Amino acid sequence: MQKFFILAQITVLTLLLGCGEKPATSVTKEPAKTNEVSQTNEQAEAEEEEETPKESRIAFGEKGMVVSVHPLATQAGVEVLKNGGNAIDAAVAVALTLGVVDSHNSGIGGGCFILIRRANGAYNAIDGRETAPAAATRDMYLRDGKADPDLSQTGPLAIATPGALAAYESAIRKFGKTKLGDHLMAAAKIAEDGFPVNASFAAANRNTARNLAQFEDSKRIFLKDGKPLQAGDMLKQPDLAKTYRSIASDGIGWFYGGPFAEATEAWMKKNGGILTVADLKGYTPVAREPLFSNYRGYTIATFPPPSSGGVHLIQILQMAETQNLYEMRRNGVDVIHFLAEAMKLAFADRAHWLGDPDWVKVPKHLINRQYCRELAAKIQMDKVIDVPSHGIPPEAEAEVFASQYGKHTTHFAAADAEGNWVAITATVNTSYGSKVVIPGTGVVMNNEMDDFAAEPGSPNAFGLLGAEANAVAPFKRPLSSMTPTIVSLEGEPVLAVGAAGGPTIINQVALTIINFIDMRMQGGHEMEEFELSLYDALATPRFHHQWKPDELRIEKKWVEDIRKELTARGHKLQEVERIGACQALARHPDGKGLIGCPDPRGLGKAEGF
Repeated sequence: MQKFFILAQITVLTLLLGCGEKPATSVTKEPAKTNEVSQTNEQAEAEEEEETPKESRIAFGEKGMVVSVHPLATQAGVEVLKNGGNAIDAAVAVALTLGVVDSHNSGIGGGCFILIRRANGAYNAIDGRETAPAAATRDMYLRDGKADPDLSQTGPLAIATPGALAAYESAIRKFGKTKLGDHLMAAAKIAEDGFPVNASFAAANRNTARNLAQFEDSKRIFLKDGKPLQAGDMLKQPDLAKTYRSIASDGIGWFYGGPFAEATEAWMKKNGGILTVADLKGYTPVAREPLFSNYRGYTIATFPPPSSGGVHLIQILQMAETQNLYEMRRNGVDVIHFLAEAMKLAFADRAHWLGDPDWVKVPKHLINRQYCRELAAKIQMDKVIDVPSHGIPPEAEAEVFASQYGKHTTHFAAADAEGNWVAITATVNTSYGSKVVIPGTGVVMNNEMDDFAAEPGSPNAFGLLGAEANAVAPFKRPLSSMTPTIVSLEGEPVLAVGAAGGPTIINQVALTIINFIDMRMQGGHEMEEFELSLYDALATPRFHHQWKPDELRIEKKWVEDIRKELTARGHKLQEVERIGACQALARHPDGKGLIGCPDPRGLGKAEGF
C-alpha cells in the first residue's frame, strides 16, 4: 500500500512555477462527501462564477465514486451503484442523464468513446464515434473550390450518424448488471419534470441563440420567447422524455431504423440533408484494442484511433519522460516551454497521420519510444523551434493500427468496489452540435462532420488542420481528440481521467497525469514535504499548443514573469481565462477508498458512497 500512499505526495506545477496558489493539503484526510464540478472550455470562460473552495469539490467513497459535469448526472450514477449496479451501469446512467441536463454538450444524437477496466483486470474500448452518411462525398463542403464552414458546422449537412446510444447499449449489455431501459426511464423523468438551467447551460444557450433560432424545434425548446434561457430558468423537455421512454420500451431499434430514423430521414429530405434510415440502421459500435504505454513505471491505458487523443497523449508523455521535470522546475518556465514544444510536435503529427484506421494507414510507430525521443531531441530550451511539417516514424507504411471490423464535449468517470473503472468522453461536437433538433424527438443532433478535413489544409471549428487521412468518405469515422484514460500501478487502477474542450483535451489529460506523477520527484526520489491532492492536479493553470495556429494559449493565472520569459523564448502567447474541463477520480492513498474531483473551473459534482 506504500506506493498508493505516495500517490498523494506529489508536487504541483502551480507551486513550482509561481502562479501564486496556496500549498496543497494532503488527500489522506477524508474530504467532504458532497461537492460541485465542471464543464467545457468556452462554457467555463463564459461563466462569471468564482471557483469554489477545494474542500467542497473533493469527494470520498469506500464503495464507489462518480464524477461528471452536472450534479444531477452524478447523483444518477451514484444511485445506480447504491442499488447494486456496477461502474459500467453507473456511467451509462450518467451519460443518459447528461443528455437531458447537459444536452448542449452530449446526448444520444452524438457519439462517445468508452474505456473500461474490468474487475478482472481486462480492458475494453468501445468506439461509439459518429460515421459519415452513405451519401457523403469528399468535396461536399466545397463551394467555388473553398471549404464553407457553415455547411459542416450548422444544419443538415453537418450531421453524422450518431453512435452514442448504440455504444451505451453495447457496454451495458456486455459488462453491466442492469438494463438500459431502467436508466432511460430515470432520465426521462428529469426531462419531463424539468430542471433549473445552470450557468454553463445558459452561457452555451446565449452563445448559440442565433443559430438555434434557425430551426423550429431547437427554438421552441431552448429559447424562451425567442430569447436565451437564463440561469435558474426551468427547462422541460417532454419530447425527449417521450423518446427515451420509447427506446426503453422498444429497444434501440426504435432509434436505429424505427420511428426516430424515419423522422430524421423525413426532415433531411425537406431540408437538404443526406442522413437516411439506412444510415442509422447500419450503425455499429466498434470494439477496439486500447493503447497501452508505460510512463515512469505507471501503465497508461487510453483510446486508439480514430481518437487522436491516445496516440498524442503517449507521444507527449514519452517526450516528457526524457526530462526530469521536477529538477527542470528550478527555472520555472522550462517546464512550460518544454511541454508546449512537445505538444506542438505531437499536433504536427496529428495533422498529417491521423484518421480512421478502418480507412487509412495510421502508423503504430508514432508511439515508438525511440521515435518520441528523437522528437524530444529537437526541442531547444532557449527558444521555440520551427516545425514546418510532421515527423516520419519508422516503418510508417508497414506497421499500422489495424482495422477492427471483423467545444463541445463532456467527460465522466465511475468506479465501484469490485474494481470496475470506466472513463467515457461523449460529445455532439460544438455547443448544441448542428443546432438541429429532429422535430418531435427532442434529440439534439451532432455536427461531427466538421471533424473531418472538409478541405485538406483548411481549419475546422477548433482551428485544427487535417490531411487526406481525415478526408470525408461514406461510413468513415472523423478524427477525434477525445482521450478517456486509465492509469494503473502494479496492476491496480489509480487514476481515471479525461476532458472536454476540443483539441485541448489531449493536453489537459497529459498535464493532469504529469501533475499526478512527475511533480513528486526530486532527482528520482519521492518527495514527502510536498502534498498534492487530486484537486491540485486539476486546478493547476493550463497551457495549450496545437501546432497550427502557431500560438501558445495560457491561462491568465500564470504570473507575469512566466509570461515575459515565454515571450522572450519566442512563444506567441494567447491569454485565456480558462482552458477546458477535466474530470478525474483516483484510488485513495490507503488503497481502499476512492477520491473524486471535478475540474475546479466548472460546476459539476463528484460523489461517493
